[in-house]
Amino acid sequence: MDESKKGTGEMGELGDTKLNQNQRKHNIQLLTIIGEIEGHESAASNTKATKYEHLLPRLAQAEDDDEVDGVLILLNTMGGDVEAGLAIAEMIASLSKPTVSLVLGGSHSIGGPMAVAADYSYIVPTGTMIVHPVRSNGMFIGTIQSYRNMEKTQDRITGFISRHSNISQKRLEELMLNSSQLVKDVGTMLEGEDAVKEGMIDSVGGISDAMNKLHEMIDRKNGK
Repeated sequence: MDESKKGTGEMGELGDTKLNQNQRKHNIQLLTIIGEIEGHESAASNTKATKYEHLLPRLAQAEDDDEVDGVLILLNTMGGDVEAGLAIAEMIASLSKPTVSLVLGGSHSIGGPMAVAADYSYIVPTGTMIVHPVRSNGMFIGTIQSYRNMEKTQDRITGFISRHSNISQKRLEELMLNSSQLVKDVGTMLEGEDAVKEGMIDSVGGISDAMNKLHEMIDRKNGK
C-alpha cells in the first residue's frame, strides 16, 4: 500500500482506510470483512475472501495508532474457518478503541462472533445472520473423541457470542439445532429485526447510524 495514501480516505488494497480525518471531528479506521473467512488453507482463486493474516495486523495497527479514535467494521461474509474467525473476533473485542460493526447483506456462521465482538452492533433491515452447528470438512474420524472436540469448538463459539451480546448460550444452541427452517442443514436464519429481537445484534440501522454511534462513543470516552 502506498504510505502517502494512508489516512486520506483512499481505499487500500486490503479494504481498510481512514475516513476523511481532516473533515470529521474524529479519525475512524474502516475495516471490511467480506466473502469467505480464509484460514490456514487458501480459498479458491475465484472466491472473495478475507485473510486473517491481513486483518490481524490491521487491527493491531489501529490499536497502536494514536491518530485512530475508533474502528468501524463492515461485514458481508458467508463465514469460513472457525479458528481464523474467532481470532479476528477476539482481536476486535480486545481493542481499547471504540468499535461499531455493521452487518450488510449477511454475517453467517463464524461471521456471528465477528459481528457481536464490537462494542455496539448494527444490522441493515435486509441483512441476515445464519447460525448452525459446527461443520467439519474432509475426513472425519467417527469416535467419541471427535464428537467432544467438535462440541468444545461449538461451545467456544456460542460462549463468545453470548458474552458479547444479549442472547443466552442456551437460546443460541436452540437456534443452531432448529430443523424446520434451512433446507440442507439444521440452523436458523435471522433477518435484521429478528437478530435484534433475539439479542444477537444491538440495533437495526445503516451506515449513518453506525457512524453517529461511533462518534458518540468516542466523545463519551474522551469525556465530552
